Amino acid sequence: MADLFATESDLGSPLADRMRPANLSEFYGQRHLLADGKPLQRAIAQGRAHSMVFWGPPGTGKTTLARMIASTTDSHFIALSAVMAGVKDIRASVAEAEQHRQMRNRGTVLFLDEVHRFNKSQQDAFLPFVENGTLTFIGATTENPSFELNNALLSRARVYVLRMLEPAELVEILNRALSDSTRGLAGRYAISHESILVLASAADGDARRALNLLELAADLADDGDISDEIVKEVASGNRRRFDKQGEYFYDQISALHKSIRGTDPDASLYWLMRMLDGGCDPLYIARRLIRVASEDIGNADPRALQITLNAWETQERLGSPEGELAIAQAVVYLACAAKSNAVYVATKAALKDAQELGSLEVPMHLRNAPTSLMKDLGYGDQYRYAHDEEAAFAAGEKYFPDDMNPAKYYHPVPRGLEIRIREKLDEIAKLNKQTESRKPK
Repeated sequence: MADLFATESDLGSPLADRMRPANLSEFYGQRHLLADGKPLQRAIAQGRAHSMVFWGPPGTGKTTLARMIASTTDSHFIALSAVMAGVKDIRASVAEAEQHRQMRNRGTVLFLDEVHRFNKSQQDAFLPFVENGTLTFIGATTENPSFELNNALLSRARVYVLRMLEPAELVEILNRALSDSTRGLAGRYAISHESILVLASAADGDARRALNLLELAADLADDGDISDEIVKEVASGNRRRFDKQGEYFYDQISALHKSIRGTDPDASLYWLMRMLDGGCDPLYIARRLIRVASEDIGNADPRALQITLNAWETQERLGSPEGELAIAQAVVYLACAAKSNAVYVATKAALKDAQELGSLEVPMHLRNAPTSLMKDLGYGDQYRYAHDEEAAFAAGEKYFPDDMNPAKYYHPVPRGLEIRIREKLDEIAKLNKQTESRKPK
């Protein structure tokens, strides 16, 4: 097998591949894992491999770290992608690993990229060979392992969380590529520091993307001059990191929801724009805002729900950018509105009783009696029609099942319109109590 980190003189291969770090001194980022004394740094430096899962955004070094571990432990390296591989490939890899162990007394690191794409049975296929030492398993994923990986596999592998690279780290990576005379672009191109900063910003924490953008700019350069205009053209249109089905999606919508709940219109607008800039469907955001209007504002300001519905309808009818501005208006209104989760809490409490108390009978006086038979059976007897009572309220009437103690689920908060609702319910409770006290014992 060829040396994984052999010098690449063929400039036909992608710059990002040629500039892949060969050792920790060339690796940028992930200081929380690779600083002196950190467990992963010690494992690499001391040549001790253990099964692990790298979880993080694209271009943060997951594949590179797996290769380093194989190299420092003098292990045979097998790389698979869960997008293309199957159980047949796993079996072939195991056979290859067993051959290296028996004939060369050499361990094997099996690297599986996008491990979250394997189903349960495919993930289980690794376990016996991880257990008996045939393989050291290293998986890479952009998705939350606790959702996507089997507990059995997670219990045998340590999870390391990789972070997106900082702009300063990306600048260092770009400068290294521009100064490397063997693998990089040293002496071939001129580029301003300002343009390097633009490329680092456009890469959005992804080292691979940064190098790809630099290579594309170099391809467009005339006479080795990577102008600011070329860099702006290359960097334009690069959307920020956003996965419509994965961790980033749920993290950002959660941040938007919590910012609105926390009455911070500025942070709310920021997360809204982050999601729209990343390509999120505005109608999805509008649907989520409907939930926010009911869950976190409710009857403290019933206008919030209508304003949000109006924004949704505007987006459907007009599209962008007019619809997105209406959604932004709704976001600001929701963030500034009086907050109440009283209805949300009440529905959960009522549902709990509905599920736990079984199918309690509807009281006879509350049943409808559309037929003479039902009237003869007593359906609707003694029901008091509220509109016939003083102030359209039948004081003392009971509406819960006979075999259930009346419960209080809805507790209006002292904010917004719910102040008035609370006053009304308190008055109703007072009338009910007075009626109850006048009944014969």
